[in-house]
Amino acid sequence: MSGRRPAPVVTGTVRPGWEAVRDAFARGQAEDPGGAQLAVRRGGRTVVDLWTPGTGRFGYGPVPDGADGAGVSEGVRGTGTRAEHARRTEAGAGGDAETGYRNEHGAGTGGEAFRADSVGVLMSVSKALVAVCAHLLIERGVLDPDDPVARHWPEFAAAAGKAGTTVADLLAHRAGLPAYTDDPAGLPQALLLDPAARVRALAAMSPVWDPGKAFLYHALTYGDLVGEVVRRVSGESVGRFFAREVAGPLGLDLWIGLPEGEEHRFVPQRAVRPDPTPGQVAQAVERAGLAPGDRLATSLRASSAELGRATASFGTRRGRAAEFPAAGGIGDARSLARLYAALVGPVDGVRLLSAATVDRARTPCTDHLPQPGVLHRLDGPDRSRFGLGFELPRPGAPLLGEGSFGHAGAGGRLGMAHPESGLAVGYVCTAMAWEPSAGPDPRWMPWTEAVRKAAGLGG
Repeated sequence: MSGRRPAPVVTGTVRPGWEAVRDAFARGQAEDPGGAQLAVRRGGRTVVDLWTPGTGRFGYGPVPDGADGAGVSEGVRGTGTRAEHARRTEAGAGGDAETGYRNEHGAGTGGEAFRADSVGVLMSVSKALVAVCAHLLIERGVLDPDDPVARHWPEFAAAAGKAGTTVADLLAHRAGLPAYTDDPAGLPQALLLDPAARVRALAAMSPVWDPGKAFLYHALTYGDLVGEVVRRVSGESVGRFFAREVAGPLGLDLWIGLPEGEEHRFVPQRAVRPDPTPGQVAQAVERAGLAPGDRLATSLRASSAELGRATASFGTRRGRAAEFPAAGGIGDARSLARLYAALVGPVDGVRLLSAATVDRARTPCTDHLPQPGVLHRLDGPDRSRFGLGFELPRPGAPLLGEGSFGHAGAGGRLGMAHPESGLAVGYVCTAMAWEPSAGPDPRWMPWTEAVRKAAGLGG
């Protein structure tokens, strides 16, 4: 036992036949200093509902005495919202005894234990929330993926090169607008926190490559590009549209712009390694073969700076209240799983999208395209793959295998679904630990394999 790290205490419920997922979740979290939540639904029904406060190295309180080698001990259930209590009751029906303990450590935002009713920043998992809003409008016939963006947002075509950009180009990261400005320092903080200023900046930008001819991840701009189309078509911001049309009917604890009344549930994310400096980013861009003055090089540097500022703002009330549609969504794993379940089947009588719409959303839209400029030389088997607004499986983010769709977020958050099996999964964590260049997050792999086995999909 000498030198052995205590196993994390895992709290929650699993249905019979899914017990291996609990053990796998414990293994995946064994080295994680932060807390995490994992929720799995099958056929709209909750089969896994687990969480852990972490190892304690981020100040979430010590692992209590009595935890056994499997990371499971008997305990009691925490408290939460009424909707959450109803969902937890559903999860427990027919399941095994709840495992874990009630962590009373922590006091207030920034030091509170990560619990069942805690919510956290979702980073790029948020992009899926925006995509759902767009697909709702597409399914209702008021928006078409082949529409020119300027049909709904005339100012978008003010700068040359964007008249033919389609809604599909925005959803699939093909628009050539990965940053808000040609300044390598990125958009200043005051403008970055102003949604209207971000939209104006994008309308004024010329694309870095011919839209539709290449693709590259639009880390922050995706949310404002697609979100502004949603606003022009629906008449309300994407955050308000999501709240009314998606979160409300499903009873989700998911927001694009956290209400002040929910602040007491928020637990911040923590980095496990320093962010790269602007100089390091510039060096990495040059190593990729881009000249310092190249517009693509400038955009990559600007995007990195903008994402760093936005991420830092999520540690403030102003940043959490602001609508950052591409990265600033806030919520819990239960709600992510419930959202994805409602995309592929009914949940308490609510189904968000038809099977035909889901099939269109998960159809590959970038497999045939290169990355722009000299970046095509870096293309390989693990490059990103996109459908219309969702990520598709690849070695570095295998999701639930072929046919699944979803979205990962910086640091390791994950939401996904597999329509054929009826699986829907949400994973939320507080430690920014995932390093995409190293492959899948080690925390994902044990429980992802266990979920697939329990659902009969193999390892």
